[in-house]
Amino acid sequence: QRARRRAELQALALGQGDFQLRDHAGRRRCKGDFRGQWVLLYFGFTHCPDVCPEELDKLSRAVGLLEREPDLPPLQPLFITVDPERDDAAAMARYLRDFHPRLLGLTGSPEEVRAASSAYRVYASAGPKDEDGDYIVDHSILIYLLGPDGLFLDCYGRSKSAEHIARSVRRHMQTYQPLPD
Repeated sequence: QRARRRAELQALALGQGDFQLRDHAGRRRCKGDFRGQWVLLYFGFTHCPDVCPEELDKLSRAVGLLEREPDLPPLQPLFITVDPERDDAAAMARYLRDFHPRLLGLTGSPEEVRAASSAYRVYASAGPKDEDGDYIVDHSILIYLLGPDGLFLDCYGRSKSAEHIARSVRRHMQTYQPLPD
C-alpha cells in the first residue's frame, strides 16, 4: 500500500523542478540546498490574517514534536511566500520570529516565486486592493513533505493536526528507502 501511494505521489510530479529564491537573511537558496534533508514546506504570505499563522504554528508544533525524538533525522521547516510584492527578506524575518526558530522563509522576484509555486501546483491570486492598498492573497493551503532526495512524499491539509503530521512524517522517515540512482 505504501509503495502504491509513493508511486501515485511521484506520478503527480510535484516539486520536480528547482527553485531560486532568497532566504530571510538574504542568501540565495535553491532546492538542491536542502537535498539530504527532510523538509516540511508551506506556501503563504505574511499579511495573512489567520490561515497562514495557524498553518505555520501547526507546522512548527509538528517539527517540535519530531525534535523530541533524537533517533529521527532532523527536519527543515520552510515557508515560501506567494506575495513577493510585500514579503521581502526583512518582512519575512520579522514575521518568522513568532514560529519555529529554524523556520526558513524564502522569497524572490515575482517570476521566481511563481516558478516555485508552479512546481508545487500552488494556486495564488491577489485580491483587489482596499483604500489603504492592502489586499488578501487567495492561495492553496497545504503543507508538503519532501524526502531527502528532494521528492514530494506527502501533503497535509487544514484538517490535519500537528500530531497527525508528526505521526505521518515519523512513519515516512522510518520506512524511507532512497530511489535507486
